[in-house]
Amino acid sequence: MTIPEAETEKRVAVLIAGPTASGKSALALALAEQRNGIVLNADSMQVYADLRILTARPNDADLARAPHALYGHVDADTDYSVGRWVEDARAALEQAWSRGQLPILVGGTGLYFRALTQGLAEIPAIPEEIRAAMREQAEALENPVLHQKLAELDPEAASRLNINDRQRILRALEVVSATGRPLSQWQKDAQPPFLKEEQTVSMVLEVEREVLRAHIDERFHGMINSGALQEVEALAARKLPADRTILKAHGAPALSRYLRGDINLDDAILEGQGDTRRYAKRQVTFFRHQMRDWPRSTPDKALNHLLKALAER
Repeated sequence: MTIPEAETEKRVAVLIAGPTASGKSALALALAEQRNGIVLNADSMQVYADLRILTARPNDADLARAPHALYGHVDADTDYSVGRWVEDARAALEQAWSRGQLPILVGGTGLYFRALTQGLAEIPAIPEEIRAAMREQAEALENPVLHQKLAELDPEAASRLNINDRQRILRALEVVSATGRPLSQWQKDAQPPFLKEEQTVSMVLEVEREVLRAHIDERFHGMINSGALQEVEALAARKLPADRTILKAHGAPALSRYLRGDINLDDAILEGQGDTRRYAKRQVTFFRHQMRDWPRSTPDKALNHLLKALAER
């Protein structure tokens, strides 16, 4: 089945966001099967080749049902950024349209969606020596201290970042240190978005809180049974620098502590589940405040809503 010619000419893309374990990947796959779609990853952890199970990347059965792209294409030792993802996503979108496929971007990384639909600041690459020096200095500092430091240098960026969002706080500090200009100023000069509103059919999946918690806990147990521990052990054997993003995949720190003998497996599982639930809560908050104009739906009704929206284009 091919996409109607009118849709191809409009270069339509479907964007599906939602918290982890909300069922968005299953929704994207079902839509791809019905509309000759290709599923494009918009999750910052699923880009990495390592930890396929722990980051809930599509399995072989999923890949056999519909084409996928931007999954597992980045090595764990790579300093991958939002800017790099936008470049990769643009290329994947162009390729999908050229083949007459409907691109379906799905993931839980709100910053990816925002960069693609609202534009991205062209911040110069941060020299590795500045990054290394900043990370070394930060090792002895608690999150509140780093956040306060950012508030002094870039109060606008600090006001938008959670005090415990250490990675993005460090990123903002690196930018002002390397460029002499606050990150918030770079963001105000963002380039035009690649996708315009009229090109997109968007959806945020919403799942009742207790149901989502149960899904997260059940899935984590399934990951353990499917080999997540072995994945974490293999990644630890690579002895990557401590600031690599993949090392902070939800559940990885807890499972690493178990493998070192610091805690027992039951406690590691509880810690990993709790970490994932807190992440889901942050995702929901981001979607509520930063993507408030996106249509909402529950998983059982979302496919019909998307098909109807596409038919109306």
